[in-house]
Amino acid sequence: MNQRKEAQKEDEKQVVAVVEGTATLPSASDEEKGTETQLQNIDLSEQPDPGLASPLQCPPVTWDGPDDPANPVNMRPALKWIISIFVSLGGFVTLMSGSMIAPALPALGLDLGMTASEAESALSIFILAFAVGPLLLAPFAEVYGRKPVWIVSGFIYSGWSVVSGFSHNKPTLVASRFLAGIGGSVDFVIALPITSDIWPPEQRGQSFALVNAVPLLGPALGPLLGGAIADTIGWRWIFWVAAIFCSALMLLALVLLPETSHAKILGDKAARLTAQTGRPHYTQFNKATHTTTLPRQLLVSIARPARMLATQPILQLVSVFMAFNFGVLYYLLATFAILHADVYHESVAQTGLHYIAIAIGNLSANFLGAYAMDRLWGVLKRRANGATAPEYRIPLTFPGAIFIPTGLLWYGWSANARLHWIMTDVGAAIVGFGLLLHTSAMSAYVLDSFPDYTASAMGASQVLRMVCGFVFPIFAPPMQQRLGWGWSNTVLALIAVVFGVVGPLVQWNFGARIRAMGKPLR
Repeated sequence: MNQRKEAQKEDEKQVVAVVEGTATLPSASDEEKGTETQLQNIDLSEQPDPGLASPLQCPPVTWDGPDDPANPVNMRPALKWIISIFVSLGGFVTLMSGSMIAPALPALGLDLGMTASEAESALSIFILAFAVGPLLLAPFAEVYGRKPVWIVSGFIYSGWSVVSGFSHNKPTLVASRFLAGIGGSVDFVIALPITSDIWPPEQRGQSFALVNAVPLLGPALGPLLGGAIADTIGWRWIFWVAAIFCSALMLLALVLLPETSHAKILGDKAARLTAQTGRPHYTQFNKATHTTTLPRQLLVSIARPARMLATQPILQLVSVFMAFNFGVLYYLLATFAILHADVYHESVAQTGLHYIAIAIGNLSANFLGAYAMDRLWGVLKRRANGATAPEYRIPLTFPGAIFIPTGLLWYGWSANARLHWIMTDVGAAIVGFGLLLHTSAMSAYVLDSFPDYTASAMGASQVLRMVCGFVFPIFAPPMQQRLGWGWSNTVLALIAVVFGVVGPLVQWNFGARIRAMGKPLR
């Protein structure tokens, strides 16, 4: 009894001390101190308005299990291939129209009173638009979905292509070609993201093969088809034929194709649940923007590609490699006509046929690379006990590092020695083979590195690529005249060795660390 009374008196003293503020409380443990410090460091200005319901009250909206029919990955295989075919045809029109006017430039310049260099600007300005367009279109694809952005951009391309056909002066032609290029650049933004939406990583090699295969025919068949059109019904019909084909494709896509963006589909699902329950729902894609207006979300998305290029070192590294490859491709396209006209004295129609050599190299690498990409992914995944990483794409770049410089040396020194034209074509085909292997692997690496923002990542990676596609054809003729066919290609081959060997080695050994250096995305 006495002990109980003493304990009761002691408790009363503690209560009085606490009330008067004179009590000495027990010291906190290290864990408790850490928690207290975290609470003190919270920036209350970043907390949601207490008057708003917190989205964290609801679990994130996701798929209804692995077999959810709303998940594009679970689409019927036939529908997946139809979508892939549509996307590849869109890329074919874009890349074909970029080179279709090459054989018609003399006639075009004569009709519009343009010098040879001014006529070349109608070709190069279209490629320059490919550097600007992805930065503008990628954000819309992530906010509004792939389908509406692809279709609207296709009609923009078609409309301005029609204007190009009606041009009667240089400013109108150049401006309309640039705006048509903005619309056409959408394929560089969403083609591969769409395939990553609908195909799992272990099957993407085959889908990449199809999506890349048909567009790769564009630069090769474009000059051939453009020369035939210009010789028969006039150069203006080059633009009109491309516009008609693209418009028909967009109308079919409007009716037949579904939306594939995971962010858009889940976002719509979250919006429906919010409307039904009155409680805000969110997804993994919009945690930071659940209380933000649509214009604000769009502004954030518009800034994202440029921000990614500025803050993600791995994207900067890959963009440089891809840019050089694209520049080499357009170097070949620009010098092929000069080579076969000046050295082999062939007609415009005959010159156009040689572009098929590049297409053969591209297509061969496309299908072989697709098979190898899927096999490599599976083998490396099994060795890692089921773990995956973007670096599993890197081994496919090493053959490209061999074929690109080998083909450039073959092409350049065959032309320098004026060997039979088949030798230069073989060299160009080898270059095309290596370029496609390397670029396909790098594109897959970008998609795997930024799965939540594939459109913005691809858009950002296109900027330097298209700048090189614009610049290389400009300096190619002067470099060839100054150094000759052999040494000009040797210079490019040496650069290709550095990029093709050092770059992939850095990615393979330090890729994860470099990715971790990038700032968080939202």
